[in-house]
This record gives sequence, C-alpha cells and structure tokens, in this order.
Amino acid sequence: MPLNKFGADRVENSVAGFKPECPEDCAFPRTRISPPMSRLVLVSLSIVALCAVGILLSLNGCGGGDPSSKLPPPNYNLPHVVIIFQENRTPDNLFQGLCSANGGVPGCGTNPGQYDIASSGVNSHHQTIALTPIDLGTVGGNPDNYDLSHTHSSFVKMCDLNSSTGVCKMDGADLIPCDIPATCPTNAYPNPQFKYVEPSDVQPYLQMAAQYTFANRMFQTNQGPSFPAHQFILSGTSAPTATSNLFAAENGGAVKNSGCFSPPAALVGLIDPTGKESSKMYPCYEHATLTDLLDAAKISWRYYAPSAGSIWTAPDAIQHMCGPNATPPNATGCVGPDWTGEAPKVVVGQNQSNAQVLADIGTGQLPQVTWVIPDGQDSDHASLNDGCGPSWVSSIVNAIGNSAYWPNTTIIIAWDDWGGWYDHVPPPEVLANCAQWGCGYVYGFRVPLIVMSPYTKPAYISHVNHDFGSILKFIETKFSLPSLGYADTNALDDLSDLFNPNQTPAMFQPITPPSNDAACRADTSPPTDPDDD
Repeated sequence: MPLNKFGADRVENSVAGFKPECPEDCAFPRTRISPPMSRLVLVSLSIVALCAVGILLSLNGCGGGDPSSKLPPPNYNLPHVVIIFQENRTPDNLFQGLCSANGGVPGCGTNPGQYDIASSGVNSHHQTIALTPIDLGTVGGNPDNYDLSHTHSSFVKMCDLNSSTGVCKMDGADLIPCDIPATCPTNAYPNPQFKYVEPSDVQPYLQMAAQYTFANRMFQTNQGPSFPAHQFILSGTSAPTATSNLFAAENGGAVKNSGCFSPPAALVGLIDPTGKESSKMYPCYEHATLTDLLDAAKISWRYYAPSAGSIWTAPDAIQHMCGPNATPPNATGCVGPDWTGEAPKVVVGQNQSNAQVLADIGTGQLPQVTWVIPDGQDSDHASLNDGCGPSWVSSIVNAIGNSAYWPNTTIIIAWDDWGGWYDHVPPPEVLANCAQWGCGYVYGFRVPLIVMSPYTKPAYISHVNHDFGSILKFIETKFSLPSLGYADTNALDDLSDLFNPNQTPAMFQPITPPSNDAACRADTSPPTDPDDD
C-alpha cells in the first residue's frame, strides 16, 4: 500500500468519524405559529420550549454540564492491547531473582522449563566474571549512579561477531564505556557492565514473570539505543522513508526537543546495509506507522508519554503524525490532530502523579491499542530512575486486572534496549552485507518480555525467538490489519506460542506493589525526560 494512501486514509477517516457535539437529531424543531393563535398559547408554548431546553441541558444532550458526561459509553468487550515500554535492561541484569524465586523452582538453567539467566559472563580477556548486585535506581545502599553506553558501536563491541559463523561471541561487554567515564571509575564499580539488579527492588516484575508468561528469547530488533528502538515499536522501522535501506541508528544531539522540532544541528546517524554509519539526517521521517493501520480500520489508539520532543516519544519524529508548526528544522512543536483537541491521541506530561492511562482505565475510556511510555523516574533507566519503575508498571497492571477490561486485554511489558548491561544469549542472527530487509542493523541483544492476559499460558517460559516486530505482528493479526512491510512482515514470530485460546480464562491475580509504592505515588515532581539515551 503506498505511503500517501495511509496518510489520505488517516485524514478521510478522521473527517468521516467526526461527530458534532450537537447533531441534527438533537436540534429543536422549528414550530410555525399561525397568526390566529392567541397570546396565551404563545406564552404556553414558550414555557414548554424553555422547559424542554432545561431538561435537555440538565441531561447534557447538547453540551454544557459535566464534560465527563460527553464521553462515549465504555465498551469492555472489545479487544485491547497495552504496550508498556520500559528502559534499558537485559534478562541477566533485571531478572536474576527468578533463579531463586519460588524456592528455586523452576530455577535458572538451560533445560526447557527453566529461565535462561546467567549469573556470570565472559569478558574480552576470556575471563569469567561473576555478576554482582546493584540497586535498580539512584537511591539505596548500593545506588546505580552510572549509565553504560548502548550506541551501535557498543553493540559491536559486546557482540564480537564471529565472521565465519555470523554469531556473536558475547565476550566484549567489558569494552563498553560509561557515557560519563567519571561516574563509574573501576575502583568504585569493578566490572560495571556485569551487574544484576537486587531482586528485592523488582519483586513485582518477578511476580508477573512467574505467574504469567516470560520470554527467554526476546530481542530488540535494532542494534542501538532508545530513539530508534521507540521508532521500531511504533512502526517497525527507524528508516527515514518507506523505501530507504538506511536506518536511524543513534539518538542524535537533542533529547529534550527531538524529532520534527529538533534544533537544526541535531542530526541522527544513519546506518547502511554494511553496518556502517555512513551519513546523518535531520530526525523528521515520513512513512506509515501502526497507528495509520489502526486509524484506517477505525480502531482507537493512544500514546501516553512524559513529554513532547522526547526521544522516547516516537510520534514526534513522524512528520504526518507530528504536524510540525513550521517547516522543519524551524518548528518548535507538534500541532497535528493526533496531538490536539479535547481527546488527543498523543498524551504528554505523564508520570505517576498525572497518569492519564489510569484515568482512562477508571472511566472506561481506554483505547483499544495503547503505548505507555514512562518518565525518567519510572523508567528503570540506569542513573536516571529512582527505583519507581516497578511501582509504575504494577499500578497499570493492577488497574487493568481489577477492571472490566481484564477479560479482553493483553498486557505486553518490554524493555526498549539492553542498556549496555551484560547478557549471555547472542542475537538469533546479525544481518550485514546482504540485500534482505534490516541488513546492517538487525538484530540486537536480549531484552525482557512479560505478557499477561486471561489466555496467556500460566507460569510459562517461552523459548521461541521474538522481537519488536513480533509485537506489531501480534496486533495486526488480532485486529485483522494489513502489514506495514517492515519488522512486522519480517518478525521472528507472532507471539502465538505464549497463548492458549482454549484454556479456561485466568482470573487476575493482583500484583503486590513494591515497598516504595506509597512514596512513588506521592511524588508530585514534574515528568523527567531521558538524559541522552
């Protein structure tokens, strides 16, 4: 399907789907009064008309009154998919606690029924390095105050590709530097890449993984940081156009004002099919996204994010979604229809104290497909978060699980990239110097994936390969949508092994909030943006 048709469909569907607040059937009919009618009859009719107006206004039939009464009635019977997209972790780093959870059953190992999580790794000197604990956030007795590089060049170092087999040796993690070297000196943080998060900091994640479905083989599609990763989860590509064989590979020079209103000099590196970053481009792209398919099918969606212009806010880099207020690179914001109006589809300013997603769940207004992007404090991002990610995620999961949405909702919790942390499982393949889709930038390292629904297999450990394209393909299949032709078409799978549609629907089991839940919920500070990745 050509690109301009997606754009045209979006406009046409938007216009066709618009309903005025006072449609013709709620307008008052005009009454013709014949000349012989008496003054008393006129007064009587006027009183009746005024009463009718009062009744209609009291019922809010044509506007006025409580704005919430304008909301459409909830429809809990429609299928819903909620993507919660956290930041920068690997299974070895974040889910070490699964090895000892439930008394060590099933535990960690290479058997089919076990979690494939390693407690040690190998460095570039072929030494075995034990993974040691560190706090999830910047608070606690052993705080994580540093952030590892996770650029494409860091992927190349950690992968250490065997050119004859095309498989990563996974022995180069120690070569990954810190973004700010002074924050992780070796005397304070020996082997900073070989760490695992204290299990007590992430108990809600461990409970979700143990009760529902955990993927041993989930890989980020791209081989780089957050900006391209968020493009992939929205549209299955970070290419600048529908026909380009290049991919945006890095974050660029602007993280507060990214996408179509980046500063003119904030260029993003593009990677070619040989795996080389051979050029740069202003990060305002134009191609179809999953939201175009949803709009064309009249399926509701919403993208909740901490801020406009963030590298985590993927719609700001798609020109027809952003609708920049001036020709890039002179724009200062997105003012397209997805961002404006009484019920915008891209909702910014989101954090624990201002969570529109929770309000939408509570009022029965949750769209059928949603992306939920955390702010920095709730993101799990190294050196940026305060340990509130598990509180944020469990609050959303519990809100859905305890609502009428649960019987028809699939919750997908994934992390956007590996964050520079060690992981022992190599990508299923590393494409380079080839002609197939994704060549030069596919696939990346493992990231965690938890899937929850009444029909996911309980306490199931998947050993099937998945990637971000698998999530898009799952949504396309669920809603009978066509393919975009990117990572969705080339997905490693469609997540079908995680579900048993014939099982008795599982009752929701509430997730126990973390010990810091009250403090996280009480934080009224404004949303924090990513630092640089």
